Amino acid sequence: MRSWDVNARSMTEPSEMETTNPEGLDAIFRAHYERITRVIGRVIHDQARAEELAVEVFLKWWRNPQAHGEQAEGWLYRTSVREALDELRRQTRRSRFERLFSFVRESPPTPEHLYAVNAEQHRVRTVLGALNRRHAELLLLWSHGLSYQEIAISLAVNSNYVGSLVSRAQEAFRKEYLKRYGNQS
Repeated sequence: MRSWDVNARSMTEPSEMETTNPEGLDAIFRAHYERITRVIGRVIHDQARAEELAVEVFLKWWRNPQAHGEQAEGWLYRTSVREALDELRRQTRRSRFERLFSFVRESPPTPEHLYAVNAEQHRVRTVLGALNRRHAELLLLWSHGLSYQEIAISLAVNSNYVGSLVSRAQEAFRKEYLKRYGNQS
């Protein structure tokens, strides 16, 4: 069992800490850290990253006074699941990009491979240009690894809707791509 000592007073002045966090970050951290870490770890299968994300969950809780009080435990678990799912999405995107660019690390690309990559980039740009502006913006922000919260702020939309908006944008992209190019890989 790990024991962490969090010095919350070093982050803010004591009076501010007491008004924004009546239960105390240290107490709630000690009470829920291990379970929060396990919840995240079960989803992402990386214990070290789960520990990092658990700390981020507690910092978010600490910065959000509305989450304090009786609903704190539920808020922590809900946020930890969301953080874990976001991490899975980031890992999926990262692995997809690593596969796309793995040819750089292996051997020099052949002219045919370079032509195919350039042709695919051109097709993607053409499809993005044909989509409505909001869908293209969503896809570009999402593909650059921005979180739903960051996308919501960038596009001035409610963060609760970003997931469904991205999903719709992906579907619009898929349909437009198939309409223009068929089922090519």
